[in-house]
Amino acid sequence: MRFDYDDIIDLPRPKSKHEPMPMSDRAAQFSPFAALTGYEDAIDETARLTDARVELAESAVEELERRLNDLAARISERPEITVAYFVPDTRKEGGAYVTHTGALKRIDEVERELVFEDGTRVGKDEAAWIDRKEVERE
Repeated sequence: MRFDYDDIIDLPRPKSKHEPMPMSDRAAQFSPFAALTGYEDAIDETARLTDARVELAESAVEELERRLNDLAARISERPEITVAYFVPDTRKEGGAYVTHTGALKRIDEVERELVFEDGTRVGKDEAAWIDRKEVERE
């Protein structure tokens, strides 16, 4: 019985006129190709951690209100304060707690915001704690 390739099946493998390409170059020729565009970004976004918003206890809310009232009474002094507040994440659930230190310019009751001299605005409802920097008086 005779098959189609019997005449060439036992011939030696042909040799190329060119030197073989190094293995590192072979892999590099495929590196610009991304079969799943955006996949790496999606993985990075999923791996990015956010904090959950903490619900303040009633005593903490009362303390925060007391400090805000004290600041409102001394607003003309431009008190230097540090406030920690929650910033919601725009792309996924949760967010991050951020602190800001600066001179308090005013408390906007209409917008419910603390307005600092540097233009930073912090929502009163976002504040977790406020610490007033005590200035030594001579």
